[in-house]
Amino acid sequence: MTNNVALSPVHRRVLRNQPISGHEPGAVLQDFASLLDFVGAREIAVSGKHQLLPMSLLAELSSRLSRTNQVGLKRPQQKSYPYIDGLYLLLRASGLSLVENRGNKQFLLLDDDALRSWHGLNMTERYFTLLGAWLIRARGEILGEDRYPFSELSRCRDFVQRIPEAGLNVAGDKHTESTIPFQPGPRNIALLDLFGLISVWQGEPEPGRAWSIARIFRRPFGDALLRLLSDLSSDEVMLWELRGDQSNEAELYHDFQSRLQPLFPEWRETLTPPEPAMRDSLHVFKVSLGRVWRRVAIPGEMTLEALSEAILDAFDFDNDHLHLFRYRNRFGLFEEVKHPYTEESPSTAEVKIGELPLRPGAVLEYLFDFGDNWLFEARLERLEPADPKIRKPTVIDGRGQALPQYPNFDDEGWDKE
Repeated sequence: MTNNVALSPVHRRVLRNQPISGHEPGAVLQDFASLLDFVGAREIAVSGKHQLLPMSLLAELSSRLSRTNQVGLKRPQQKSYPYIDGLYLLLRASGLSLVENRGNKQFLLLDDDALRSWHGLNMTERYFTLLGAWLIRARGEILGEDRYPFSELSRCRDFVQRIPEAGLNVAGDKHTESTIPFQPGPRNIALLDLFGLISVWQGEPEPGRAWSIARIFRRPFGDALLRLLSDLSSDEVMLWELRGDQSNEAELYHDFQSRLQPLFPEWRETLTPPEPAMRDSLHVFKVSLGRVWRRVAIPGEMTLEALSEAILDAFDFDNDHLHLFRYRNRFGLFEEVKHPYTEESPSTAEVKIGELPLRPGAVLEYLFDFGDNWLFEARLERLEPADPKIRKPTVIDGRGQALPQYPNFDDEGWDKE
């Protein structure tokens, strides 16, 4: 992508003169360090399908941050604390954390290898590592929100551009109060404040409200930085269609870096999360369709196409429709690998089981037949040493009678029109 943005001398001077420290241009590095200390000091059992922080810890964590939310709710959730919600999004999108499954519980852990890389960075490198994780990689789906067709950068840039020079009155303005929850969202306002791109004046806490904002002001640094990045994600359709495409993400990040590094020469290194190693272990999945399940053992060197065939055989389904597999990557984003006939690369015929970044307890969703939408859950129960006796997918256990792939609606028990 070509940088067609011409910065004014004032904008260029603002960027060059901006120091980066634990509390400048905002408090993001200070509060992110507090979050790392908080997570690293205990075992945190994250809750629900979306692996969020438990309600019991939110008030304690909030008290440790320089930016806090005065919450007037009786049972606040993570999203009730936008500063915590934003910092947690950075933690997941940066690759510094992992979620480990132990039985029926999931625990939030710091990745030791990634953490060593993080500690080797200077303040400027840490700041822009987090900024890139937010603006380039992060999506609300990490936190369980619906997929949104625009990048966080686009949402924030458009919002800041609409802030008047004299500031934006929020409290008492019904239109502004009603639109902020959706555009750009409380979490993004908190992150804009943490990164020092805007200033937020908080209002008095009100019963029944998660966060009261009185007024929002633009900052010269935010104006200059967002101006420099103004066309970075201009083709939103391309971004949406290629969401999760690692080559596209790498290209965007390279462009992001090439624009900022000349203005911030102390930025030389960036965080490098470890690449998952290929595992030839025997992968044992518990594959469920409702209450019916089959336990399937498959060598790591076999492909997802082979696993698809094994699942269909185990449930007495004909292999006559398209399919896809869906899983969360290390950043908490969903990735999909599809049937070869969809002509999307890589396909299930190319991706090996052992190449997936799955830890025991992780779920691999298998969607078969895009019309009837049969959704199987393949939970990785354990990894075992490669067994020369098992060279192909093998069903080793199961329970329940498989549902018919094509139910006979004339049979008794089916409703008729």
